[in-house]
Amino acid sequence: MNATHPTSTRQWRILLVLAALAASIMLIACGGDSDSSDSTADASPSTSADTTGASTTTASSTAPETITIGYQLIPNGDLIVKSEGYLEQAFPDSTIKWVKFDSGGDVNTAVAGGAIDFGLAGSSPVSNGLASGIEYKVPWIHDVIGTAESLVATSDSGVTDVAGLKGKKVATPLASTSHYSLLVALKDAGLKPTDVQVVDLEPEAILAAWTRGDIDAAYVWSPTLDELKADGGVVLTDSAQLAKQGEVTADLAVVTNEFADQYPDAVQTWVDAQNRAVELYKSDPDAAAAAIASELSIEPAEALKQTKGLTFLTAEEQSKPRYLGTEAAPGGLAGNLQAAAEFLSSLGQLEGEATPEKFKDGLAPQYVNAVSGG
Repeated sequence: MNATHPTSTRQWRILLVLAALAASIMLIACGGDSDSSDSTADASPSTSADTTGASTTTASSTAPETITIGYQLIPNGDLIVKSEGYLEQAFPDSTIKWVKFDSGGDVNTAVAGGAIDFGLAGSSPVSNGLASGIEYKVPWIHDVIGTAESLVATSDSGVTDVAGLKGKKVATPLASTSHYSLLVALKDAGLKPTDVQVVDLEPEAILAAWTRGDIDAAYVWSPTLDELKADGGVVLTDSAQLAKQGEVTADLAVVTNEFADQYPDAVQTWVDAQNRAVELYKSDPDAAAAAIASELSIEPAEALKQTKGLTFLTAEEQSKPRYLGTEAAPGGLAGNLQAAAEFLSSLGQLEGEATPEKFKDGLAPQYVNAVSGG
């Protein structure tokens, strides 16, 4: 499989994602409980939620009956919000529906299908989504990606640098930040995307393929990355090294335009909760790691180790032009998203047009500004 999107695979992915989400939403409508509609949902706040964190989350009186949130198993503040029940506290009259996704590409599909209100996706799929006209905006940066996303080769492959991947099988979730970083790494090593066999696999499938010996390398994120490294994986490069070269990637929050237009106070409350999680991490990293560990089913010490590969920003930090500001490249998130889209377009990987207005209009800094007083 080359680095372009196989039509049949993409179609099946879209159908499966929308079918699963439709089933979940039907269960909500029929009064199904959290166990039947989402095996990882937690509608009951933990006892520590009332006592931890440097700030509190103000309850919102203007919100729909159900708020559906697409999340991923990434060791960042979103898992703290979920584990500690911040949103359940803030929206006592709403059902908070958590739906797990394996990649940002699937989150894009769900948003386009009207199945979720909020989602987490990497900067590359968000760049693609904004370029293609998906109706959402970015109100929050979950994390700036560092060593938590890396390109690793199996110990049996004999590969010791990126150039050595020529002719090898490399797995990554297509349309993800890892896919984008893989393409950048190959280019920097003098390779074309077609010089390697790019295999489209989600993180859990990558681990299985690695164990079977079906692939030679993978570009993926924690916690799957940590399992590959523990199995002897050789790190060839990582997103922290690429960031030093100007290729910054991040995990971003998206909220649908429809939801933001109808419930702006609820979006503000959601951002308040995310900021509370980051403040907890900065003031009490052990408590934050314990919350993340409970969602990843790992030990808190391992969760804390995984968080070190990401950079977490408070609302005040995010309100600066370098992040949610609307400066043109090379400064600001809008410019970064545009640069990523232009790179993907040059490789025939962009599903849309990379016009500057799309990325400037795609940011919603007013919420972090309200928290920071900016």
